[in-house]
Amino acid sequence: MTEIVDLASPALYLNRELSMLEFQRRVLEEAWDESKPLLERAKFLAIFGSNMDEFFMVRVSGIRKQVEARIMEISPDGMTPPDQLAAIRKLSLELLSEAQRCYQRKLLPKLDKMGIHIIDYHKLTKTQKERADSYFKEVVYPVLTPLALDPGHPFPHISNLSLNLAIVIRDKKGNEKFARLKVPDTLPRLLPIKRSSGGVRKDGTIPHQHYFVWLEQVIAANLDDLFPGMEVTAAHPFRIVRDADIEIQELEADDLLETMQQNIRKRKFGSVVQVAIYESMPENIRELLVDNLEVTRNDVYVLDSPLGLSGLWQLYGNVERHDLKDTPYKPRIPKALKYAESAADIFEAIRNDNILFHHPYDSFKPVVDFINAAARDPHVLAIKQTLYRVGPNAPVVEALLEAAERGKQVAVLVELKARFDEESNIGWARALEEVGVHVVYGLVGLKTHCKVTMVVRQEGEGIRRYLHLATGNYNANTSRIYEDFGIFTSDNDMGADATDLFNYLTGYSTKQEYRKLLVAPVSLRKKLEKMIARETEHARQGRKAHLIFKLNSLVDPHMIQLLYQASQAGVQVDLLVRGMCCLRPGIKGVSENIRVVSIVGRYLEHSRLFYFLNDGKENIYLGSADLMPRNLNHRVEVVFPVENKDQIHFLRNRILETYLKDNTRARILQSDGKYTRTIPEAGKDVVDVQETFMN
Repeated sequence: MTEIVDLASPALYLNRELSMLEFQRRVLEEAWDESKPLLERAKFLAIFGSNMDEFFMVRVSGIRKQVEARIMEISPDGMTPPDQLAAIRKLSLELLSEAQRCYQRKLLPKLDKMGIHIIDYHKLTKTQKERADSYFKEVVYPVLTPLALDPGHPFPHISNLSLNLAIVIRDKKGNEKFARLKVPDTLPRLLPIKRSSGGVRKDGTIPHQHYFVWLEQVIAANLDDLFPGMEVTAAHPFRIVRDADIEIQELEADDLLETMQQNIRKRKFGSVVQVAIYESMPENIRELLVDNLEVTRNDVYVLDSPLGLSGLWQLYGNVERHDLKDTPYKPRIPKALKYAESAADIFEAIRNDNILFHHPYDSFKPVVDFINAAARDPHVLAIKQTLYRVGPNAPVVEALLEAAERGKQVAVLVELKARFDEESNIGWARALEEVGVHVVYGLVGLKTHCKVTMVVRQEGEGIRRYLHLATGNYNANTSRIYEDFGIFTSDNDMGADATDLFNYLTGYSTKQEYRKLLVAPVSLRKKLEKMIARETEHARQGRKAHLIFKLNSLVDPHMIQLLYQASQAGVQVDLLVRGMCCLRPGIKGVSENIRVVSIVGRYLEHSRLFYFLNDGKENIYLGSADLMPRNLNHRVEVVFPVENKDQIHFLRNRILETYLKDNTRARILQSDGKYTRTIPEAGKDVVDVQETFMN
């Protein structure tokens, strides 16, 4: 008799937050990887630092709110919020300490050897100190604002992600006083000691030697200038991270845009969730910070130098040493569009067949060209588009502005609630409104995360709809580093679905069925569940069954249970999950047929793909949704079918097969939540999926 397993048992689930931290470990591994160019390793250390900041700003702050509100909701893996905070602290300290070891022991000596010298102030030569001190007097000193702490000067507000100096001063009577000084984030964190460091000489040549010193060290060495007549006895750096997860009471908002602007301002005053200090900070200063920042001892993280690894972005962005970076890659133009020069050419190419893109290997330029063509073509009547993250320089939005100025009917859904892109999106929403674009901000209670553009064009006596559907954002900058799929189509049914979708987004609609598109929160969950169940039944009946899902995150408990059931029925389940995965693979009787692979490399794996073998009648869907409750229940998402047989075979046999064969960038998830990196076996071909697609 087969033992019945409770598929809801906490033992079958990994903790979401710890799984996210394990992803940060994989990012950190890239900084340790000696096969990578040196400045690329520094870049990954900066990415790790930025990711950890965001993790504390959003995830840790959310769990802290639960604890403060005494909400003791148990996570699917059986942990309470206090349990999670304790486990997060332990693993975060381990990762942050490891990152600083990587910087101090590996990157710093190698950078020095390659001519990029980051020197502590006390180790500078006399000439170098003179240069640094001169820069302090000319540039830094006028920007600084020391803030005293005494009965007449209350403890100052300290902004999110700011680096500060806690300064101890002694007056002429021997009394100790305390002051706080913010290290200005408007100046380079790494101060070039030579004018040419990090740039190009006046004669156009690139120097081989670059010299830097940390700005906070230069400030600390020159504090006497700020406190004349006083003795500066100590200066202790500290850095804080605040809660930046905006809570929006949408039902109470008269104007969502105004509400978002107010909430962005409030973000600067969120509660402190992390204080990073050095071991050398004395107990009385620590107590002062804990009391005045209203944190607990567990919110204080004692780390090594530097505080805030994201400061290393400056090295990667500003140092002109291309020998220490990846070779630039020039993306391809798909064959169907290579010779399309006019708007008519682009629309004809799409009419002839669906055109599939795989960014960044395929260029994003045709997407911008498509919207530009629509803006300028006299036969185009309307353009409708969703915008989630477009960034500050947005050629797609410029094309929409031009379309409106040329008299086209333009309707755009700008998602104001795209976290950390709110200000940019508010700016674009206002710019679009000023030229007469119909701008909507999304649906109450839902984020609009789908990536859809529809162009309505008059052709003869009728109209034809041209679509661009994608897994990634309309952001020309990130399209060069994010891996995503997109498709051009003029399919009638998908065009009709897109019309219904935009009516749902801009008006009032309770439509529950779409012809071909899977739309969350309306039909996506139900349809995916049905297709997973169909695959499970195929296996039970002895028919061919195989599931391959490529995702950013797999968190949804019900979806995990369906995948467990599929595995129990004998379905081979291959999951390419870049980030969080709460499913435990390799458990006997539950998930021994499930393999979970995470690829971390030069490009950020970002696409979502759902493959169903379906007894040989293969189905592939692409889209914007991960398998998370928020995507399936609380966001507007679109997942769309790939119907061209050649494209299905290309995605299955060329794309997915290469991902599953990767033995260089792939990490395999173990049932205990740890990942092991694959190593090519002797005599086997070395497969690096991203290198393969570039070549």
